[in-house]
Amino acid sequence: MARVQHLAMLALVAVGGGICLALTPAAGQTGEKPVKIVVLGDSLSAGYGLPANAAFPAKLGAALKAKGIAADVVNAGVSGDTASGGLGRVDWSVPDGTDAVIVELGANDALRGIDPKVTEAALDGILKKLTDRRIAVLLAGMQSPPNMGADFARSFGDLYTTLAGKYPVVFYPFFLDGVAAQAKLNLPDGIHPNAEGIDVIVERIMPKVEELIARVRAARAS
Repeated sequence: MARVQHLAMLALVAVGGGICLALTPAAGQTGEKPVKIVVLGDSLSAGYGLPANAAFPAKLGAALKAKGIAADVVNAGVSGDTASGGLGRVDWSVPDGTDAVIVELGANDALRGIDPKVTEAALDGILKKLTDRRIAVLLAGMQSPPNMGADFARSFGDLYTTLAGKYPVVFYPFFLDGVAAQAKLNLPDGIHPNAEGIDVIVERIMPKVEELIARVRAARAS
């Protein structure tokens, strides 16, 4: 077949378990190096109760591919992890060659009633390490469950805004936006997203992920 430059080719793309037709750039046409993204998180991003291909990193990677964006998304989520746990493993969970990190931590801190100052200090440590390594970051915020009380919820929510103002991160205020407290989008435990809930998260966070990738590409070009 003759080589055709600057034209999109017709490709089959899997969407939600079905097959549809989509126009995507021909493979290798741009020759752009994929952006390596590590998702440093807890069970919400690790895919608790879900098959590996239904976890957030896998579905995000598939959604980026469907949009013709070259990216490799790595799942570095650990169920039960706190922000302090993430700080303790960030050096080996985010290997050399990583271009960007999505930080999704804090839900377990809130559930356990950990002092927000402790959570903030741990997240601050993570962001400092990644910034020092010149790795682009998307910080995904979290909200406290209502039973923790108004004062705790306010302090907990504010810490993400404070950190987003301190570091040059892309900020997504609430990782579970549109999914939290929606029974049909969560597993029976009412805490962890089901496959449909993950789809909602991916759709809503996608503009911020694209902004993150744009920052990586701009840094490469500079």
